[in-house]
Amino acid sequence: MGEDEAEARPVQPARPVQPARPVQAARPVQDVMAEVLRQWRELRPDLDTTPMAVIGRVNRCAALLQHAADAPLSRAGLARPEYDTLTALYRLGPGVTPTRLARETFASGAAVTKRLRALTDRGLVERRADERDRRVQHVSLTEDGHALMDGLLAEQVAYERALLDGLSADRNAELASALAELLALLEGSLARHIG
Repeated sequence: MGEDEAEARPVQPARPVQPARPVQAARPVQDVMAEVLRQWRELRPDLDTTPMAVIGRVNRCAALLQHAADAPLSRAGLARPEYDTLTALYRLGPGVTPTRLARETFASGAAVTKRLRALTDRGLVERRADERDRRVQHVSLTEDGHALMDGLLAEQVAYERALLDGLSADRNAELASALAELLALLEGSLARHIG
């Protein structure tokens, strides 16, 4: 189209601006905790149940996730705590101490020892004593452990993604950010109370 044709085209009048529609607040999600909180408000109207709304939901989500059959893990014959131990070893690389694994997986030393024994018996993990201090052990994935994790990680992440399919990417990011904030807060405040 040439310059003359562009100049000859009539200008379209602007459309009238439509008034903005009032934004309606999203209805709160009615989950099990909503009913529990309603009951508490009736029973004890003097209590501020705001903390229950957060902690109750976090606890319920954790319980549901712990009881959910992690299909990829089940097929691999692993419980979630064993998987968490293997993923920590996978991330951290060879030579990790059981003490570091306990910190990474938020487990007791006894629980880590039990998991390592089971994973060693399955040939997925190997332990070796420190050359300078024989009381200290260093833990690594075996070749079989690496091979298992190479295949299992993508499958498990896809499974977990499917669990969150009902959330948009933005909502997922908001939730992850809010949970990170809560985790940092709790790690700080609980450390003061228990340590």
